[in-house]
Amino acid sequence: MSLFEAIVLGLVQGLTEFLPVSSSGHLRVMSAFFGWPDPGAAFTAVSQLGTELAVLIYFRQRIWAILSTWTRSLFDRELRGDIHARLGWYVILGSLPIVVLGLLLEEQIDSVFRDLRLIALTLIVFGVILGIVDRYTRKHRGIEDLTASRGLVFGLFQALSLIPGVSRSGGTVTGGMLLGFTRKDAAEYSFLLALPAVFGSGLYKLTDIGGNEYAGWGATIVGTLVAGVVGFVVIAWLMRFISTHSFMPFVYYRVGLGILILALVSWGVLDPEGGAESQAARSDVVAVEQEEERQEEEPASSAAPTAEPSAQPSEAPAPTVDPVTGWEVDPEVGLPRNPDTGLYHDPELGMDVDYDPATGLATNPVTGEAYDPLADD
Repeated sequence: MSLFEAIVLGLVQGLTEFLPVSSSGHLRVMSAFFGWPDPGAAFTAVSQLGTELAVLIYFRQRIWAILSTWTRSLFDRELRGDIHARLGWYVILGSLPIVVLGLLLEEQIDSVFRDLRLIALTLIVFGVILGIVDRYTRKHRGIEDLTASRGLVFGLFQALSLIPGVSRSGGTVTGGMLLGFTRKDAAEYSFLLALPAVFGSGLYKLTDIGGNEYAGWGATIVGTLVAGVVGFVVIAWLMRFISTHSFMPFVYYRVGLGILILALVSWGVLDPEGGAESQAARSDVVAVEQEEERQEEEPASSAAPTAEPSAQPSEAPAPTVDPVTGWEVDPEVGLPRNPDTGLYHDPELGMDVDYDPATGLATNPVTGEAYDPLADD
């Protein structure tokens, strides 16, 4: 991932993390719009550390009151009825659903949940639900009215954000308004509730950065810093906005974006499963097909493996290495193969491409046009 991509995705993360529009969905969609590979669940989780640092700074007084009062209440019974001591327990209780489901559904979160069609549908469906709840529920409770059962309900709605397109803040605020909480108090508690889950997820996914993930350490750090700065500004604006306005502008935006994504997918402009994960899956099919062709083309050599064995090492041409990537170039195709995805990599395009051995043509993943990799040789 280039630094430009990291800055753009960090900006998107910071702008959308606290708005009820789904930051993870936007990261996935934005990459698809620009023709970039899917940044991956690890980049999404780690970049959210930046936005949660913004939460720590913005709500620092409330968070310090919760931490200090909750800790002292472990030894002082008189403090256990204090709202800040209770909030400490409610945040712990409300974090359990997303932790449990996040571990159980980790494979799906990294793969099938990132399908653009699913993201579009969740944007639309949960956007409509947010609008209905915002318009027709009675909002008469404040954060001091939280109980253990209500905190758990908040947590269950937060767990829905494991599906990109639902939105962590949108899902949690929807659950809060269903319980009768005001927009401002539901949003504040949703931000507090997100702290353990997001920090835990981000730290857990740190080990995936720099491996087979598209985003490396440098890009991830840049994206996280950008997300944190932008996220702080967005929090300050949103808390003022929802004090006097409804969530309907975000509802209209979610529905419109979802419809646009579905239209672009149906027209073939966007690949619903395009990205790093789907490329890895497709590479298995390509590898199998190429192996079958090699076996069909070399029946004689397999029937007489002992014929002139000493001559073969000297006759085998030395492998060519691409100077940019350092990967071995396939002389028949003319392109180096990405060892992480198994796909051929076009250095001029700067991305992996699909290759059809039957026609000898590669496919440009941005334009969808087929071309001959050896045409310019």
